Amino acid sequence: MEWFDTHAHLFDEGLLPQIDDVIGRAQKAGVGTIVAIGTTLEDSRICVQLAERFQNVYASVGIHPNHSAEANEGDLDEIEQLIPHPKVVAIGETGLDRYWDFAPIELQKQYLQWHVEKSRAYSKPLVIHMRDCEDDIVEWLEASKTEGPLSGILHSYTGNTQLAELGVACGMHISFAGMLTFKKNQELRDVAKTIPADRLLVETDCPYLSPEPCRKQRPNEPALVVHTGACLANERGVDLQEMARTTTANARKLFGIAES
Repeated sequence: MEWFDTHAHLFDEGLLPQIDDVIGRAQKAGVGTIVAIGTTLEDSRICVQLAERFQNVYASVGIHPNHSAEANEGDLDEIEQLIPHPKVVAIGETGLDRYWDFAPIELQKQYLQWHVEKSRAYSKPLVIHMRDCEDDIVEWLEASKTEGPLSGILHSYTGNTQLAELGVACGMHISFAGMLTFKKNQELRDVAKTIPADRLLVETDCPYLSPEPCRKQRPNEPALVVHTGACLANERGVDLQEMARTTTANARKLFGIAES
């Protein structure tokens, strides 16, 4: 049984100093593949370095919406130079965020559009962050219908069924993180039951959002994605091995990663 963590911030100071142990624990838990997600130029480079170092680690490169205002002139050009790397399998983390007031929303939208354009140009999927901005994401998805299909992930999903349906209709996958396991989040688990099986993914979003029964564990790490997978399997009434097979096959297809 093999799991695939589609979203891990391995550059985090709580994970990077112990990265060999982190990767080892993931492999022991059955997590065969991890995508390290960049949020700035600096940590995108670290993600690529980790992908070069570990056979089962791949990278996504981009500038997070909350870092768009602090990015230097030329950072996007430097990000683009990383995209053709053979172990860069996605573009982002990009998206929109109205929870934090770190960057004007119009600037975030400009950065999002840049990532969308590169996703289409390089045929690599997007990794989309969305927090307290569902109306903006709906507007973006609706606009994309006139520009062509999307490929990517609405990551760490906490939205409603209608938004998930729109995302799927526009070509996106829906990825669930540790919040799915939280006792208060039955509404989110009900949403998870409605996602088409071929668009389901799991992730940790580590070092954040440790799943039950590990919520007190800090930092979160890729080995713990199995708990989210187990919760998803239970809610959808499928065998645990089937859920592992389904989500791993979906991730491999989306990222273009062949079985090792």
